Amino acid sequence: MTERLAGKTALVTGAAQGIGKAIVVRLAADGATVIVSDINAEGAKAAAAEIGGKAKAIAADIADPASVKALFGEIQALTGGVDILVNNASIVPFVAWDDVDLDHWRKIIDVNLTGTFIVTRAATDQMRAAGKAGRVISIASNTFFAGTPNMAAYVAAKGGVIGFTRALATELGKYNITANAVTPGLIESDGVKASPHNEAFGFVEMLQAMKGKGQPEHIADVVSFLASEDARWITGQTLNVDAGMIRH
Repeated sequence: MTERLAGKTALVTGAAQGIGKAIVVRLAADGATVIVSDINAEGAKAAAAEIGGKAKAIAADIADPASVKALFGEIQALTGGVDILVNNASIVPFVAWDDVDLDHWRKIIDVNLTGTFIVTRAATDQMRAAGKAGRVISIASNTFFAGTPNMAAYVAAKGGVIGFTRALATELGKYNITANAVTPGLIESDGVKASPHNEAFGFVEMLQAMKGKGQPEHIADVVSFLASEDARWITGQTLNVDAGMIRH
């Protein structure tokens, strides 16, 4: 694509497949050294091998502080630290409200919201210690705007990610670190195709301004922009990427 991210190290969580994999492919094409991280170690290795020389797989559980600490220690040793963080890892449930119990709620919040905090804490500490003008890009969801059913804990967690992004931008602006969120619509990713959400494309397409199915690359292109110097004056924002399904 370009070399606009040359010399940068980008960490993408949940990058073994789907949107995360598309993001690491794009950031590597733009010149970044990419850390392909996922709880699925073999999947992360396969994605990194497919990308080639600018990719390194490091397995990590974002909800486990010890695992995240080890992840950032390895990044420090490999590249000198992270410049770009993409918080992509999440669990996408399909659970009716009457079946949502406290265990389910805690599991979704622990990964989708608390995990985002744990990784961002480590990344921004590493950025500031190195004096880097960093980027934090968190993948939220347009379900927050739509109030999508069968996803109560997920919608709450992604709303939390949007609020966290706004506060983070205020906290970190003085260090020249930007924080933005991207809210995809329904995307034809590996996870969606293997879930009941795959049945919703027809309904969603009726609501879109443009027709067709959202692809992981649509999100990766936007993340690449936000990671670049072109987006240096953008922070605290939520960019909705769903072919105009939600207009706000």
